[in-house]
Amino acid sequence: MLITGAAGVVGTMMRSRLRREGRVLRLLDREPLPPAEPGEAVEPVTGTLTDPDVMAAACDGVDAIVHLGGHSRENSWAETLAVNIDGTHTVLEAARKAGVGRVILASSNHAAGFRLVADAGPDGLPADSPARPDTYYGVSKAAIEALGSLYHSRFGIDVICIRIGACFERPSDVRALSLWLSPDDAGRLFEACLGHPSPGYRVIWGVSANTRGVCSLAEAEELGYRPQDDSERFAAGAAPSDPSARYLGGPFTTAALGEPN
Repeated sequence: MLITGAAGVVGTMMRSRLRREGRVLRLLDREPLPPAEPGEAVEPVTGTLTDPDVMAAACDGVDAIVHLGGHSRENSWAETLAVNIDGTHTVLEAARKAGVGRVILASSNHAAGFRLVADAGPDGLPADSPARPDTYYGVSKAAIEALGSLYHSRFGIDVICIRIGACFERPSDVRALSLWLSPDDAGRLFEACLGHPSPGYRVIWGVSANTRGVCSLAEAEELGYRPQDDSERFAAGAAPSDPSARYLGGPFTTAALGEPN
């Protein structure tokens, strides 16, 4: 299995959580990766996902890709286009040519960041809510969902797009209490996506079972995801959110476009 962006925040947390007996993790990042731990079956690859030759070599012989690479915050349009959109196209093309049967794409809540939290309803916002991006970054995530749909429909690759909420060790503020995806639940979610026999094309939310949740868990649960964590235990220490929290994307809806944050 290949993980792109393996040295990033989520990639680093998933390295140990996706470790399984008999599974070899091929880890791709432009930054050098920590060496293998005793008993760990990893194949580090240093390179960029925007390079077709690097991606072709990285995809050779793998059965699934967890695509976490790319800019994870707002950046210039040129950088966002080159890395997040064109880079994901390079990943999917390499997967197609190598015969990789399943690709999991890390989308984001910011693909739908201008959705009003008040519109969530009792079952939460559906995972396939139409895109309402809040930034160039959000546009790139909506674009990779569309690319994933194309590569499933045209070439039969199973593609699951995970609209990740806030995947950190703990939520930072009140808004994040509703969107938190614990690292352990993230591992459970990726395993569910990897293990479902025939998912086809899906868009799902990547969140934990949060008491204050505003995103539907139903679509991820259909794949076998069983979240076990709840952000409520962090509520007492959560910082207040500003008025932008009325939107799913929170402060991204007021951030300057194209400026790294």
